[in-house]
Amino acid sequence: MTTPAQSKSNEWKLVIHGGAGAIERKSTTPDKDKAVRAGLSRALEAGEKILAAGGKALDAVEAAVVVLEDDPNFNAGRGSVFTFDGAHELDASIMDGATRAAGAVTGAKTTKSPIRLARAVMEDSPHVLLSREGADEFAKSQGLEQVPNDYFSTPERRKQLQDMKSKNLSALVVEYKYGTVGAVALDAHGHVAAAPSTGGMTGKRWGRIGDSPLIGAGTYADDRGCAVSGTGWGEYFIRASVAHEICARMRLSGDNAQVAADAVLAEVKALGGEGGVIVVTPKGETAYSFNSAGMYRGTATKAGRSVAVYGDEGER
Repeated sequence: MTTPAQSKSNEWKLVIHGGAGAIERKSTTPDKDKAVRAGLSRALEAGEKILAAGGKALDAVEAAVVVLEDDPNFNAGRGSVFTFDGAHELDASIMDGATRAAGAVTGAKTTKSPIRLARAVMEDSPHVLLSREGADEFAKSQGLEQVPNDYFSTPERRKQLQDMKSKNLSALVVEYKYGTVGAVALDAHGHVAAAPSTGGMTGKRWGRIGDSPLIGAGTYADDRGCAVSGTGWGEYFIRASVAHEICARMRLSGDNAQVAADAVLAEVKALGGEGGVIVVTPKGETAYSFNSAGMYRGTATKAGRSVAVYGDEGER
């Protein structure tokens, strides 16, 4: 049996993302840039408070993602993109690296915080993945806050849908199509956890499901390897089993976090997809890897917090 490598000196780390895609300076206003960075910082602060106090990685990733779900600048929770029919269908998942317990939801429509629902599925049901009306019914049974579906709507997201329809575009060419938020964390006890949440792709149809609620595709956590949360073209992340593949490379081949993440994202690109991942290991390694123009991202450690937006910048 493999024993997980423990973090050094009670080290803790938190890494988050807020989506990847056509994120460039020329198409981002100063106000948008400022708002996104502020939102990332708030999410880091929420998770950092838990980790700095000796709390669990699982609690930290949930707390960070809840903040991003509540921020309309990101495609998760309030601010989620519209389906082709003008509604919102929300996906999320969460995984505990210490036990490999996991919970996920897809197509939720009235539960305010999909990530909290995913955790409830993990801890309070015998299942891993619940869908659509059933997921919301389970949320009600657990006392999770319910909202009208239009709570998740914003003018910006409605305009994106209108532009897509007026130009007869595919969901796959809409700007910012890869909007998923997520977090990975290492706690002072040497355990890792991962969690993504998303509204999916603008204009998605027929109950389309991406990688975010699929354990092993958009998220995975295993103390024997690492924790991963992805954001990207879900169909390709599913086909490449991105999150599990990164963990497997580290556990079985001895790759470090950056090498494993870069290799798997290269496979995604070779297949025709794009996006990004964040990674943290029980040893305290962290990594970002993305093959899109930019990725909203940030890190918190004992040394402080840093965030970045564009592909040509480091965190600051």
